Amino acid sequence: MAKLASRVYGQALYETVAGKDSAEDMLKEIEVVRKILKDNPDFTKLMLHPSVSKQEKMQVVETAFRGRVMDELTGFLLTVVEKERFNELDSIFDYFTDRIKADRGIGVVHVTSPMDLDINTRLAVEKKIRETTSYVTLETHYEVDPSIIGGIIIRIGDRVADASVKSRLDDLTNRLLDVKLG
Repeated sequence: MAKLASRVYGQALYETVAGKDSAEDMLKEIEVVRKILKDNPDFTKLMLHPSVSKQEKMQVVETAFRGRVMDELTGFLLTVVEKERFNELDSIFDYFTDRIKADRGIGVVHVTSPMDLDINTRLAVEKKIRETTSYVTLETHYEVDPSIIGGIIIRIGDRVADASVKSRLDDLTNRLLDVKLG
């Protein structure tokens, strides 16, 4: 449910600036808001605290951001607080940022492998991704997860290509459990 809400709110924010020159400004201001929230964890605690009323939280957002960021972003933050979705703000911002990047032909890719990939393998993976997508450039994030044993997992947005040994073993285990003997 949270993922759907992040997409819905992220899409709403996207639609406020899509195709406008203000999209770049919104990206920059979102990064400013993210930095403020990261540097001030007590602000987030306050916004999530159940004993602080919604009206008080909205007043805090109004005071903190009105005149410092675009009015559209302040209004959006107020809506997020009003609808009690502040805990999903980071995911909402991620969705918005990914949409703007996609408009520019930039693909945000997450690659997971059981060990660090050498430069030639990374280049080959990126080449294959560019060949199979419409992205002009890639913003690739590499992660190491030894638990996948071998192979590779590629995630672009909601799409996942899982060619890991762990996934194949899990699939085989499930099929064997479904086999009825006798």
